[in-house]
Amino acid sequence: MTDMNALLEPGNLVRHPDRPDWGVGQVQSNIAGKITVNFREAGKVVIDGNRIALDPVFEG
Repeated sequence: MTDMNALLEPGNLVRHPDRPDWGVGQVQSNIAGKITVNFREAGKVVIDGNRIALDPVFEG
């Protein structure tokens, strides 16, 4: 898992680097490298944190 993925926790906002069409997603869980994210345009997706480095989003 990337260092940034290891820091993700429920409630954090992220984007998938290869799927900008999914929009911003909210982390639901981060367990053993499996990150569940609820994306605005794609719904709930489980990401392999060892393969994909999610991009954090800092929105006000």
